[in-house]
Amino acid sequence: MRTSMRLFQILAAATALLAAGFAAAQGKPYELVKDVQYGEAKGVPLLLNVYKPTGQNRNPVFKPGDTGRGLAVIDVISGGWNSSPAREGEHAAAGMFDVVCARGYTVFAVRVGSVPDFDGLEITENLQRGVRWVKAHAADYGINPDRIGMVGASAGGHLSLLSMVRGKPGDPKAEDPLLRFSTGVAAVAVFFPPTHFLSWNGARAPIDLEPGLLFTGGVAGKTEAELDARLRELSPALQVTPGLPPALLVHGDSDPVVPLDQSEQMMKALKDAGNDAELVVKKDGGHFWLTITEEIILITDWLDKKLAGVK
Repeated sequence: MRTSMRLFQILAAATALLAAGFAAAQGKPYELVKDVQYGEAKGVPLLLNVYKPTGQNRNPVFKPGDTGRGLAVIDVISGGWNSSPAREGEHAAAGMFDVVCARGYTVFAVRVGSVPDFDGLEITENLQRGVRWVKAHAADYGINPDRIGMVGASAGGHLSLLSMVRGKPGDPKAEDPLLRFSTGVAAVAVFFPPTHFLSWNGARAPIDLEPGLLFTGGVAGKTEAELDARLRELSPALQVTPGLPPALLVHGDSDPVVPLDQSEQMMKALKDAGNDAELVVKKDGGHFWLTITEEIILITDWLDKKLAGVK
């Protein structure tokens, strides 16, 4: 996935020129609050950035309006299970914050930790703490804690779905006030996510897909049964249950990094369990594409509809 992320950076830079041009013409649609700490794990501070809508950018390309006012989106910052600020820059370059904030949403860009410092399950727990933090501070940002969507791309999409299927309820008696809030969100929209590591183009995913994803200490000495068990735990398509929030998956049919069958298998699992799910296949789309801002608008339209019905 590292090679794919370098390609993503190159392509995203081109998209950034387009998005930045639109935003510069009428002012940024957000005010950025940087490096807010939402927790700590293994002695490492967990940080997020908040993109607060300003209402300044009214460029019709972004279909602006106030449909998202009072609503929020958690943007899972992770590419190749790396959550550095550079990954967040790629989201900005693709137009994520311009589009979503122009619609009136508050966006919480949650940096969830990276391999090899954390394995996939630990990263998911960090993300879930971020969700709880956003809910606990909803009043501070003028949002409804019951009307929060989640978005992610590639590894961020994987983590979004994994958090969804491994959701945890709140405990009103918990000593930690954050644990009084659930990890659930009202809708999840993702781009080209890994979802089924035991069925990756018909075979088990390569164990070295990303070092440290399975175990922080690596896979040396692990039995095949232990590896398969962990891959199952990391596969959201294998943990689907009824009653999950609506999900939208967007995937290119020419993705050379994450096969389209990953979204297809997740879609089938969701539908078979009676959940609201939709798959949009981008013709000739790879692992990112230059017109991806159009699909960001698409998922924002979808979030408008799904979150509008939440009470």
